Amino acid sequence: MLAELHVELVAADRKVWTGEANIVVARTVSGDVGIMPGHQPLLSVLEFGPVTIRTADGPVVALVHGGFISFSDNKLSILAEIAELADEIDVERAERELEVAKAEADAQAEVKAAARLRVATGTY
Repeated sequence: MLAELHVELVAADRKVWTGEANIVVARTVSGDVGIMPGHQPLLSVLEFGPVTIRTADGPVVALVHGGFISFSDNKLSILAEIAELADEIDVERAERELEVAKAEADAQAEVKAAARLRVATGTY
């Protein structure tokens, strides 16, 4: 049996996901980080981007919009301003948002819409 760590993904308005994982990969201001059981304590600021939680039942993927990640004593807390699980993202809406952002030449909106679409379709 693989060692596991306890993970809680919380957004400002709700608990998004909680459970056991083998590894969690997230984007921080210092770059991408992979947290496994026994990792050194960590506190970092999250960047906008995907968080991948690898569980015994398969991956759980969420898109986070900023926040913090904290790891200590085999407990990982991801505190996001906004968090969307991949299966919560409406693919058609994300496609429309991407088209609008491109049409309006809004680079920041285009990056966010493209990321939402990649997470929703599993092409992150």
